[in-house]
Amino acid sequence: MPQLDFANPLMTTTLLWLFLIFGALYFVLKSYALPRVATVLENRAARIRADLDAAQAAQREGEAALAELRAATAAARAEAQATVAAAMADAQAKASAQAEAINARLAAQVDEAEARVRAARDAAMGALREVAGSTAQAMLARLGVSAPARTVTAAVDRAAKQGAR
Repeated sequence: MPQLDFANPLMTTTLLWLFLIFGALYFVLKSYALPRVATVLENRAARIRADLDAAQAAQREGEAALAELRAATAAARAEAQATVAAAMADAQAKASAQAEAINARLAAQVDEAEARVRAARDAAMGALREVAGSTAQAMLARLGVSAPARTVTAAVDRAAKQGAR
């Protein structure tokens, strides 16, 4: 290779300048440029570490807030269920009280109606006894038998008692 002809006197000066330029470049890079790049890389790594730590802290805070939210939701749900249960019990108690009041009123009305029916039945039975007594007197008179009214009434009463059994 003709470029590396060491017999040429210019070659030694070229090599000398090569070593001087690369030496100076190495010294400048080592002394000034590379420390600045290293500082920038260290700052960047520190910032990334700080951001990761902040993200992990925020994640822990978020998980804690989520756990707190879930606990608050569960407590609110339990409270709501208790309130609903209390309202249901109160409504059932009121409905039961109203049903008892209605039942008592209906029972009183039924008792009144039964008393009126008994009174009407007794009045009808009384009228029926009178009619039966008059009819029995009329039949006996047609047959030509005379009987005292007291005897005929007693016979009608006995017949009514036997029919009632």
